Amino acid sequence: MTADQNRLQPHADDADRHPLTDENVVVALGTDLRSAGYTNDGVTDLLGTDVHEALARGVWWPAVAVTHQATGERGRLSTLIRLFLLGTDEPEETVSEAFPTSDTDTLVAQGVLARVDGSRLRACLDIRPHADDTRDYLVVADQDAAMRPGPVSRNHVLGIGGASISLARAVIREPVRRALDIGTGCGIQALHLDTHCEQIVATDTNDRALALAAATARLNGMSWDLRSGSMFEPVAGERFDLIVSNPPFVVGAGGQDYIYRDSGVVGDGLCEQLVRELPAHLNPGGTAQILANWVIRDGAPWQERVSSWLAGTGLDAWVVQREVADPISYVSLWLSDAGEDEPATARRGAEWLEWFDANDIVAIGMGSITVRAPLEGERREPDVVLEEITGAGEEVTGSEAQAFLARRRYLRETSDDQLLARRLSVAPVMLEEHSLPGDEGWQQVSSAVRRPGGPGAVLGVDEVSRALLAGCRGQVPLGALVELLADFHGVDADALAEAALPVVREAIGRGILYEAS
Repeated sequence: MTADQNRLQPHADDADRHPLTDENVVVALGTDLRSAGYTNDGVTDLLGTDVHEALARGVWWPAVAVTHQATGERGRLSTLIRLFLLGTDEPEETVSEAFPTSDTDTLVAQGVLARVDGSRLRACLDIRPHADDTRDYLVVADQDAAMRPGPVSRNHVLGIGGASISLARAVIREPVRRALDIGTGCGIQALHLDTHCEQIVATDTNDRALALAAATARLNGMSWDLRSGSMFEPVAGERFDLIVSNPPFVVGAGGQDYIYRDSGVVGDGLCEQLVRELPAHLNPGGTAQILANWVIRDGAPWQERVSSWLAGTGLDAWVVQREVADPISYVSLWLSDAGEDEPATARRGAEWLEWFDANDIVAIGMGSITVRAPLEGERREPDVVLEEITGAGEEVTGSEAQAFLARRRYLRETSDDQLLARRLSVAPVMLEEHSLPGDEGWQQVSSAVRRPGGPGAVLGVDEVSRALLAGCRGQVPLGALVELLADFHGVDADALAEAALPVVREAIGRGILYEAS
């Protein structure tokens, strides 16, 4: 792919409205940034691990001190760090040295830099390095409220955040032909899609986001088909092998104060609409992975809400609720991002909470939804799993999502009789036992096996199921193990098999057991 293939064409007045519309400027900018070592490793190496981690937590002053100590060629990198990551003003002479290929006047005209007090320059954009296991990237976004005084603009383009990183890590990275990124923003999901997708369509309702996504693509030598429009409107009648979306899912009254967070749809209606329309745009066997928020009303299980979105879609689904927020915490989180003054924050927050109260919303669930369309000609009831997994280190990853779907298919296609004839192995697991002190010392009250790092990969066990799992070493069929256990405990083998099979199936579903090959 080449950068000049980007489909998005700027309007005649885009140079005034949107930054980095000149491709030659983007190319020169990328040359300067990379030649200075402005990469994830380069920044970490200059700052040091502790200072870099502190900066990620929002503690900026150690980075300022370190960058002012750098000299020589590392001085260029230090200037770039202060400009784009720390938001400082720099002397124009120093900035010019940091951009030997780019002209500072041109960078000002293209909205990358701005003059302050005539002789100093500051960055107008958040341009930062980002890396995954395969390569380094540069991502263009708007500066957040912590970098600039006053509230962010209505068409503010969010940069790399916790939600976008979570989605990027959760996406299944198997090679596909066509992929769709709904609500691309700065283009962070499309960047990762480019590593395993032949064609990428990325959409957004925010024209400024599309302009910055185009700059992100060009900086990284990529090409995406960028289209303006809401939801599936820009791709009407088209189907994809993979759909990803980190949409403006914030639950509210339906306003649209900030495009990056507010959908203009009441409540969680946008996420519902997105899920319901997925089947019409997925190829047979295609996958969609989205982040979503959903309302939780007093006395109603959260699963009811999300399962109603999936009803009638025919999609297999794995829904994971990662967090639950009370209304005050939820509203406070999103108000702090906007950078509004205290009176505006208090007014908007009070109105928001009143709306929650009027609609009997007691909490907001946050998590991920992974769905897969049935194969061509496949006729069956959809396989839907909804679960809460909140433990640290149990985040959904692409490899775990792919394995989860594969395990569910294996369970659907394998009868009990077939399962009893298979040789099973146990994954690397830990046995956890919980005991309470009693009159006769410690008394065990429960035990479970856990597959470390697996989302929800824990299974409660009793004496028999512990022995059964321990015996699954891929050497003898499951049925033979059941017969040995039945003989040892003096029980009927058929009755034990009937009791054990649900436990075995759950263990397979959680990746604790697998068929030996």
